[in-house]
Amino acid sequence: MRSLAQRLIAEERRNGNDSDEGSRAAFRVCEKLRRPLSTFAGAAGFRSLFSRALVLAKVESPLLEGVQIQPDGSFGYAAELEAQLATEDAARAGAALADQLLGLLVTFIGEALTLRLVHDVWPKAALKDSKPGGKSL
Repeated sequence: MRSLAQRLIAEERRNGNDSDEGSRAAFRVCEKLRRPLSTFAGAAGFRSLFSRALVLAKVESPLLEGVQIQPDGSFGYAAELEAQLATEDAARAGAALADQLLGLLVTFIGEALTLRLVHDVWPKAALKDSKPGGKSL
């Protein structure tokens, strides 16, 4: 899922014209997944999934300690984290969070359904070799 997370982050960087290393784009990946997953599993279900992804990603990147999950499943972060979002460490932290969220999705709903959901959110993203069996979507 790490390579898929990286491709989605790259797509978000292109769409958002980000000048940073990708941390804001990584957070947008998670945010864009919130709506369809909240529809699928409810706001509480998404919040639980996102909370678990955050806990797992914090192991890789303590920088994520400043991220809080709101009751609706959206996230916020402390003002001191805002200043760090343009760093390479923040980009790795954001990628770890997106990777963990996608990995948990695969665990709970399966790879095919996860890739279908990703394709629905990013229909123009290059998802070659992401479908089971190495076929593109």
